[in-house]
Amino acid sequence: MSTTSRRVAVVGGGIAGLAAALALRTGDDAPEVVVFEGDQRVGGKLHTSPFAGHPAIDEGPDAFLARLPWGTALARSVGLGEQLVSPAAGKAAVWWNGLHDIPQGLLLGMPTDVMALAKSKLISWPGKIRAATEPFRRRTDLQPDSLGGYVRTRFGSEVHVRLVDPLVGSIYAADTDHFSLAAVAQIADLAAKHRSILVAGRKMPAPPTNAGPVFYAPSDGMGALATRTAAAVTEVGAEIHTSTVVATLERDGGRWRVNGGAFDAVVLASPAAASATLVRPFAPETAASLAAIPAADVAMVTLAVPSADWPEHLRALSGYLVPKPMQRLVTATSFGSQKWAHWASPDQVVLRISLGRDGLPVLHLSDEQLLAAAVDDVSRHIGLALQPTHTRVTRWAGAFPQYRPHHAERVAAIQADLPPGLAIAGASYHGIGVPACINSAQKAAAAVRTLLDGLAH
Repeated sequence: MSTTSRRVAVVGGGIAGLAAALALRTGDDAPEVVVFEGDQRVGGKLHTSPFAGHPAIDEGPDAFLARLPWGTALARSVGLGEQLVSPAAGKAAVWWNGLHDIPQGLLLGMPTDVMALAKSKLISWPGKIRAATEPFRRRTDLQPDSLGGYVRTRFGSEVHVRLVDPLVGSIYAADTDHFSLAAVAQIADLAAKHRSILVAGRKMPAPPTNAGPVFYAPSDGMGALATRTAAAVTEVGAEIHTSTVVATLERDGGRWRVNGGAFDAVVLASPAAASATLVRPFAPETAASLAAIPAADVAMVTLAVPSADWPEHLRALSGYLVPKPMQRLVTATSFGSQKWAHWASPDQVVLRISLGRDGLPVLHLSDEQLLAAAVDDVSRHIGLALQPTHTRVTRWAGAFPQYRPHHAERVAAIQADLPPGLAIAGASYHGIGVPACINSAQKAAAAVRTLLDGLAH
């Protein structure tokens, strides 16, 4: 039997679901594919809209990592290769009773160059001395799988609180004391291979001068990656149904029923909590494991402020991070129109302000309260009473899955227990960044195609 008579449902029209659908429809004997998305639009957290006269300012992520191949490859495959841009040169800072440049020679906040750390005013001399003792400490047990526990043991609490937690925490909206070390691959790999990070850092080759950009984004915003991928999905014959909530997922012998419709396989590219609800009737233990993956809520406040008021000393910065002890509600601020040259205008500066993280809830507040908190906090941080001319508040409920210690083992157990014909993909499992979501989706699609090929013979 040819797989052309087979049907696959993809639940979720975020970038993972769209990438899974495109992969499923690529190649010979591709199955029929139907994508179900509960929202009125595709893209999930990839959302771009006009703001303050700009046609496209991101409301969610504004870039993806260029060194991971899956995001760049997808963007190029859907015709966005010529539109990929990179952030303008600019340094970031940490706010600790004032703005401090992030020291050179860091790996996601961990020092690899003790001399560069010694020059920083962000870390106290007792903190620097404690960090400098790292090469003399015995190998740290990785079994607890706590990022915070590992960094505190190697470098002391000050380096963790003022450098690693703000940097990694801003990526994952996380409290890194409760976050999996294994989930941060760059640190985990070094920790597994080397006793001392500082010794390993001295042996690491300098990055090549022509290494290329660290980040990419379409010039029309990250939302363009979602909309162009959706267009590519429909061009290869798949269906996308927006405003269509999947209410029921049922086993039907060796097949599946999604909202009553018959399918041979299903890719759940929905958040873990939503997937848990769908699988609970026939796989309660798997549902409980899915539901146990927590997620953090965040808000993004976007402001435009007159450039005439903008202090000169801030013009070289791309933004700053706020360590937990210094946080009220704001965790990070991006000076977006300084970070992205195509956002710049002579009249205004665009700021994107992040509020909330794991352990710091914010969505119980009204939009007016979130806006006031953002303006007050950033005004205090930069020493300028902000008078925004345009404002926007975006709420992201459950936007950041939290990878607790031993997350990878839990996900592996979930995948092992899934009934045949059911696959999972997306940020809840193997990484929250856009490239990781795409990779997760393509692996899920490949597993489904292998299953369907077996049924066809």
